[in-house]
Amino acid sequence: MKILGVDIGATKIQVGIVEDGKLLKETRFPTLSGSSKEDIMRNLIEGIESLGDHEYIGIGIGVPGLIDEENGIVYDLLNIASWKEVHLKKYLEDHFKVPVKITNDANIFALGVKTFGEGKNFRNFVGITMGTGFGTGIIANKKLYSGSLSGAGELGSIPYLDKTIEDYCSGKFFRVEHGLKGSEVFSLAEKGEEKALQILEEYGKHLGEAIKLMLYILSPEAVFLGGSVSNSFKYFEKSLHDSVSEFPFKRILDQLIIKTSDIENIAILGAAALIISEEKNIAEKH
Repeated sequence: MKILGVDIGATKIQVGIVEDGKLLKETRFPTLSGSSKEDIMRNLIEGIESLGDHEYIGIGIGVPGLIDEENGIVYDLLNIASWKEVHLKKYLEDHFKVPVKITNDANIFALGVKTFGEGKNFRNFVGITMGTGFGTGIIANKKLYSGSLSGAGELGSIPYLDKTIEDYCSGKFFRVEHGLKGSEVFSLAEKGEEKALQILEEYGKHLGEAIKLMLYILSPEAVFLGGSVSNSFKYFEKSLHDSVSEFPFKRILDQLIIKTSDIENIAILGAAALIISEEKNIAEKH
């Protein structure tokens, strides 16, 4: 069965057709984040229709914000000023006549890893996306746990040191603390630049502290890392584990797995997994 996956970001929207865990076709286009909510939705519909395939059974969407998942209402997107209250589910269902499911973009990463990737055999795990920001998706008892208004797992906003976890565990850390882009630090580390290696070692310590917090709250079996910063994992893996090793409950540590997820197009696949998950839930009820 074909499913349409949509990843709505602050600067671009990615849309793709997924079947059997494979991306068949996709398109990307600017978000028009400075435009009215109606113009952005019209642009989204045009992007979907440009794929020229209308055989999908549903549309799954990841959005960086708060979502009333039952009614498909998107609230208060920080980087899209006009999206204060958008009835996106109704708008798209009225147009395309197929079911629409929406959740937070960090949840999409975790659900994609669970459905198509390294998380298939785990009952409880956390998916962390580290890029411009810091996002967390929670899989509990084999299902996505998104909480009220899809807000569960917003650990990046928790105070840490003089700022927040996101300030020290996302791309902000490289830019604000060291005046470099994360990609620049990675490139310098690849060349053996000592300063870059030290920066990534420091980053690993901060991320380890964030993961310890997750262990106290959620006690997951595994933590999967994604987003652009995860490309540098080999350079901060040791310092991360050194930090996590200070967690007092050793039996939990002994079974904990921390690794990167290398699935391509995980945002689109994860969005499609929303529809797959809904189909399974319906089948289980009957």
